[in-house]
Amino acid sequence: MSKEDIEGAVARLEGMSLDILREEWRRRYGAPPPLRSEPIMRQLLAWRIQSTALGGLDAETKRLLARTGPVEAEGKHLGTGAVLTRSWKGREVRVTVEAEGFRWEDQLFPSLSAAATAIAGSRWNGPRFFGLRDAR
Repeated sequence: MSKEDIEGAVARLEGMSLDILREEWRRRYGAPPPLRSEPIMRQLLAWRIQSTALGGLDAETKRLLARTGPVEAEGKHLGTGAVLTRSWKGREVRVTVEAEGFRWEDQLFPSLSAAATAIAGSRWNGPRFFGLRDAR
């Protein structure tokens, strides 16, 4: 596949709906990933097209990625026993970092976002909810 062919294939993805992107993936690679985001599906498909044509990641990049280890839940870096506090709807909320996850009101959550979602009653990014990130 020439550089122009690759660029053309990627450019054609721009106008495609999510259903058409999924069909394009299915045609090229089999079952598509279960994504519901059109922009992410478009980027993933574009990367896959380029990767297939150009050979993917080099050995050094693969080695570095393998060395990174498992992903740790954001907020765990604060250390076991750390307490995150926030005022929410007129009451003080406290979540404690534990080795197994994040504890709020005798309930253990696997991630800070899961705890924040339970507290707020709607989906929240945990680090943002507790002020560990900028509000953007």
